[in-house]
Amino acid sequence: MANVRDIYDFIDSIAPFHIQEDFDNAGFLVGRSGRSVKTMLVALDITLEVVAEAGRQGADLIVAHHPIIFHPVKSVTDETVTGQILVELLEQRIAAICAHTNLDAAHGGVNGCLAQALELSEIGQLSQAGVDGQGRAYGIGRVGLSHRLGLSVAEYAAYVKARLGASSVRFTDGGKPVEKVAVGGGACGSMLENAIAAGCDTFVTADLKYNQFLDARALGLNLLDAGHFPTENVVCAPLAARLSKAFPDSSVLVSQVHHEIYQAV
Repeated sequence: MANVRDIYDFIDSIAPFHIQEDFDNAGFLVGRSGRSVKTMLVALDITLEVVAEAGRQGADLIVAHHPIIFHPVKSVTDETVTGQILVELLEQRIAAICAHTNLDAAHGGVNGCLAQALELSEIGQLSQAGVDGQGRAYGIGRVGLSHRLGLSVAEYAAYVKARLGASSVRFTDGGKPVEKVAVGGGACGSMLENAIAAGCDTFVTADLKYNQFLDARALGLNLLDAGHFPTENVVCAPLAARLSKAFPDSSVLVSQVHHEIYQAV
């Protein structure tokens, strides 16, 4: 049966940890590397609810996107939210591997899954940061043709909301029909110029600021904010499927308790 290190090595082969951004803390973050993994749980975040779910399912490992330890931790106690989660993981003997910006950038990672979820065709890189050891291009964002050319931005926003199960989609109309679309899972508002340089009329991302909507409209770019969770959670089921295929002796589950953190009216 596979152990935690085996699973880390597999994730490293599909989304190499060395390509993560300098600010990031992706990797094997909690537990014993030699622990056998009979059951693993895949989730976007490791929250107390996700840890409890893992415990109920008898999981030995949680594979998550966002790192449970991001900023330096000087103590591990139940007096902080991060400390509470770490204590629960340790007491329940659940390991944690987090694949963050490496999974954002990798082929078949967050952005590829987002492009596929929105049914884009002729998918390519929005920004290429390099080529990994297996010759695969990597970088944040993807571009492609809309599933249906000529939609208005309002029509496309409704489509994105439905496809991603988003609570809401904020958008600004750049004055063009939707045809060539850029996507950036999570907070990619700094990539407006990349989308325009790629010849895109529309950009779907998350966590946008007021001035970014102003800039997009002035630049003639349709800009949509579909939320951080919906634009990134699309990777969890495909990642679980890849893990299940690679480790047939282990049970691979996708979190059923972790959802969008806010509601909108």
